[in-house]
Amino acid sequence: MSVEEARRLAPRFAARAAEHDRSGSFPVDDFADLRRSGLFGLMAPARLGGAGAGFADYAAVAYELARGNGATALVFNMHASVTGALAGVTDELGDALGLPPRALEARDRLLRAAADGSWYAVAMSERGAGSRLSKMATTYEKVDGGWHIKGAKTFCSGAGHADAYLVAARSANDPSQVSQFVVPAGEGLSVEPTWDALGMRATGSHDVHVDVVVPEEALLGGVEGLALLIAQLAPHWMVASYAAVYVGVARAAVDAAVEHVTARNLGHLPAVRARIGRADAAVAAAHLAVMEAARRVDQEPGDAETNRWVWRAKLLAGTTAAEVAASMLEAAGTSAMRRGHPLERLYRDARAGSLQPATSDVCADWLGVEALGGDPDSEGVGPRW
Repeated sequence: MSVEEARRLAPRFAARAAEHDRSGSFPVDDFADLRRSGLFGLMAPARLGGAGAGFADYAAVAYELARGNGATALVFNMHASVTGALAGVTDELGDALGLPPRALEARDRLLRAAADGSWYAVAMSERGAGSRLSKMATTYEKVDGGWHIKGAKTFCSGAGHADAYLVAARSANDPSQVSQFVVPAGEGLSVEPTWDALGMRATGSHDVHVDVVVPEEALLGGVEGLALLIAQLAPHWMVASYAAVYVGVARAAVDAAVEHVTARNLGHLPAVRARIGRADAAVAAAHLAVMEAARRVDQEPGDAETNRWVWRAKLLAGTTAAEVAASMLEAAGTSAMRRGHPLERLYRDARAGSLQPATSDVCADWLGVEALGGDPDSEGVGPRW
């Protein structure tokens, strides 16, 4: 039912997309629709009131939402990344990792809140460090009753609107320890409006300044230093979750081109038809790669071949979206370059796909090092985490 709900909401998002793109405003109404639909609880288990979805279910939902508005789908992706990662820590895995009972209680509390309509943003990237966890400048230290976190984050999609934020930080006492905390919105978090970008203009990805004390249970997993380990063992939420969004954007570009060409009676031109045909095939192939990666994540998470598909999916989605959107703009002609035309917006939104972590260059380098028999998480010129 979740995919059908996403498909129902997509036309609403598409109708609002142009104005939010023009003004750079956050699509508040889209997120009210998402809350009412129950999709914030997509990844929460049924025992906590959620849909109990797997990664493949998420990918199918994100693809449909992105066909409406890629910016909305991208922010939803951040929420799903938090809730999906939490749901992935089963009781059995918690026992194997030696997680304290209070960490599993905190997991359930956060997932139950998501099922009830709370949504979470991700505050990870930093100026000069990007998304490399090992280079974070934001620090945390133990204080009486909890943790003091201080630093500044950038590219925080949904800043100022989310109910809580997943904040990555390094230990002030041991810089090799990188941990993540769920920090509620409110005092100690301030938003600096900095997002005025080429594409994905409606994501509200502003800077967030953090100077806050949170209780002990805010530490994700209840154990310090898990962030880098999880990123390497199960990279799908940090790498491939973006992929479904950008394949959806690419499909939206093909749909917009077909509508434009049909309205202007350009379908008799062989060059136009050929561009649309190639684009259709490219998007279908990228979509299959994303869904294959998602299927493997559900069946064999952390497996070596699964992780290869995760990195392939992100690489193919990012490059395909940019190439397809550019080709569809060319097929439609100069009139589609005007501000406000769907293809002009989709062209700019699609261009962001290869830049989001892991970037296309990092993905390609990871796959190349791995194919040559090396350790892709520690070798190569592309920075990982």
